[in-house]
Amino acid sequence: ILIIIETISLFIQPLALAVRLTANITAGHLLIHLIGAATLALSSINTTVSTITFSILFLLTILELAVAIIQAYVFTLLVSLYLHDNS
Repeated sequence: ILIIIETISLFIQPLALAVRLTANITAGHLLIHLIGAATLALSSINTTVSTITFSILFLLTILELAVAIIQAYVFTLLVSLYLHDNS
């Protein structure tokens, strides 16, 4: 039974890394898409609010870029640790 548990553990770790990375990417893109749609909708109603929303969108894009760099580093680090443990 220990062999079965260890085999399942070997398949779960890369799957957990992939789900974590996908969830972070999806959340950031969804947030940028929603704020971008709000900016577009507000542009015809109120230009001041639209400008503020656009500046928030720009800052959020910079934040998303920083998160992407950190995620790439963490993902690479975790994959290398996983490969080192299982080689």
